Amino acid sequence: MSQKLSPVTALLLTVPPLLWAGNAVVGRMVNTLVPPITLNFLRWAVAFVILLPLAAWVLRSGSGLWAHWRRFALLSLLGVGCYNALQYLALQTSTPLNVTLVAASGPVWMLAIGALFFQAPVRRAQIQGAVLSILGVLVVLSRGDWAQLMAVRLVVGDLFILLATAFWSWYSWLLSRKDEPEAIRQNWAAFLLAQVVFGLGWSGLFAGMEWGLTDAHITWGWPLVSALAFVAVGPAVLAYRCWGLGIQQAGPAVAGFFANLTPLFAAIFSAAFLGELPHAYHALAFALIIGGIWVSSRQR
Repeated sequence: MSQKLSPVTALLLTVPPLLWAGNAVVGRMVNTLVPPITLNFLRWAVAFVILLPLAAWVLRSGSGLWAHWRRFALLSLLGVGCYNALQYLALQTSTPLNVTLVAASGPVWMLAIGALFFQAPVRRAQIQGAVLSILGVLVVLSRGDWAQLMAVRLVVGDLFILLATAFWSWYSWLLSRKDEPEAIRQNWAAFLLAQVVFGLGWSGLFAGMEWGLTDAHITWGWPLVSALAFVAVGPAVLAYRCWGLGIQQAGPAVAGFFANLTPLFAAIFSAAFLGELPHAYHALAFALIIGGIWVSSRQR
């Protein structure tokens, strides 16, 4: 697989963390309106409705979807059923600071899973890039004051986001393997719809357990409807499309570093919503994260 990072590929890999940052903000805004795992199910139900007119043929018996159901069931479990459900769930018991800090382990997970299960070599440049990228995230999380990091305490939500990050890394590596019919692989809507079909089963099962084990309830209204529209169109359909293309062109290891742009974008969004002006540490963090991406993509 190619490891080159062209401007177009960099743009493709920048769009997902931008939308994921918005997803985190919106997820926090509606956490009193809808249970976290149910939110994930509703999100993908709306995405299914969006994708169906674009690739309904993939559901037919001869499309190759059902012959490769094991692959799509696994992809959907990791990327649709678990990742965002665990992220939304983590925010119920953990702070955004802790969640983002733990999620910053993404590049490390990418390199480790690639080396252990996909025979991918780990280059020195990738290790150096991981260090720079995580330093950039820490600058954002500490707001330029390293003493704030010493006060961080892990809770159960942090374990949820750690597991989610590992699942996402595994999912990303699986995307790099071409184990499905070419007709589905070459059609982005069909490829995503094939995952969503099984993903609705997984997320529906998890949502059913949530309603059976908790006092879950939904408060319907325009705020929730608007939030669902955003998280389905942006962080789900568009972000997954760009992420899949970016991985095909740059590889999972390089792509993993772009995920660390998410907390930087989240900090900017939070500053915008709170009316705060950007600070010098934002520029430093941006430089470190971009530096990590550039170093990791070098061929050595």
